[in-house]
Amino acid sequence: MDRYLSKAVAGTGGTIKESPEDFRVEEIPLYLPCGEGEHLYIEVEKQGLTTFDLLHQLSRALGVKEREMGYAGLKDARATTRQTVSAPGVAPERALEVQIEGVRILSARRHRNKLRPGHLAGNRFEIRIRDPREGSLEAARDVLHILESLGVPNAFGEQRYGSFGNSHLIGRAILLRDFAEAIRQIIGDPAQIKNQRWREGAERFAAGDLRGALEALPGRLRDERRLVHILLEGGSAEAAVMGMPRKLLRLYLSAIQSHLFDRIVAMRLDSLETLWPGDLAYKHDNGACFAVTDPAAEQPRAERFEISPSGPLFGCKVTLARGKAGILEESLLEKEGLALESFRIGQGLTMEGERRALRVPLQEPGVRLDGADLVLSFALPRGSYATSVLREIIKPGQESAAT
Repeated sequence: MDRYLSKAVAGTGGTIKESPEDFRVEEIPLYLPCGEGEHLYIEVEKQGLTTFDLLHQLSRALGVKEREMGYAGLKDARATTRQTVSAPGVAPERALEVQIEGVRILSARRHRNKLRPGHLAGNRFEIRIRDPREGSLEAARDVLHILESLGVPNAFGEQRYGSFGNSHLIGRAILLRDFAEAIRQIIGDPAQIKNQRWREGAERFAAGDLRGALEALPGRLRDERRLVHILLEGGSAEAAVMGMPRKLLRLYLSAIQSHLFDRIVAMRLDSLETLWPGDLAYKHDNGACFAVTDPAAEQPRAERFEISPSGPLFGCKVTLARGKAGILEESLLEKEGLALESFRIGQGLTMEGERRALRVPLQEPGVRLDGADLVLSFALPRGSYATSVLREIIKPGQESAAT
């Protein structure tokens, strides 16, 4: 997305995540532990660890199988994050004594059920922007006001597309059954690869030298090496790709879903808060959708942020909008050479799809100066990303306000 909802306001510029303390995230729980039950809810503050790293180390420290532990949301390693995880059959006092580098145990209380992904209301953020432009405080206040009034574009953003920004291209190739293209994208474009051995392997692969590619690719690239090995042994490109870990394949397919949704958000950015005839409106209180037959009658509910236009995470069972909104969704699929049935892959990879709000409410917005830095604070519902807010405020690469 190269356009902005707050295009009339200049970006602040600046940088983030120079240290973990610059980006603070705190889960807003969907419910609190009741104080009794088999599962222990452990609230932690961590730095330098992903959520999966945290679960792995906690499981070892507590003597619990990692698969029996639960979490509500995934949190970045390059931040200071507070989140809750659950472990069965552990005494609170034992959890409170755990010592893990980069982890601080804040509380431990019992509850009846395992914590599951999505069991959170949202996340609260405090983010430091270093070296912003002059006048950035007023600009940030103006952008936050716009976002509070109109909503935050509910895009997934570039972090969804992998380190080379091409995860969605791999997913699209899988949907199109173009497995040779999927492998080419997985091995990578030599021009984007900094690691010398990896770049050499990608160059040899592009030249058709499979044995040379296998010799050059670093040992840590197990999935990439396995792809090349299968091809060397005479296996098909389809066999090579579909033999990859299911978790990784689903990440690629999720990335193309996210990319197409972000395209819909971008196309409707100028009227993100406006219902169109044929829209499927998203109810923010329960996530249900309904068909809009009379936009004028429903628009006041959108202005109160009870409902919003929705877009599809495309899949074989998703319901598309009708009217102008439906034409937009159908034409995007057609332009990509895809159909809803393209997502019916089988082998545990079929993507059924769902509807997602095109915008989300910005809650508890605030901004202040701390020396030469800007410090932002806000909360967002679960499943939405702080990068969408930061993008509107910083406007990367923008030199001045749009006219």
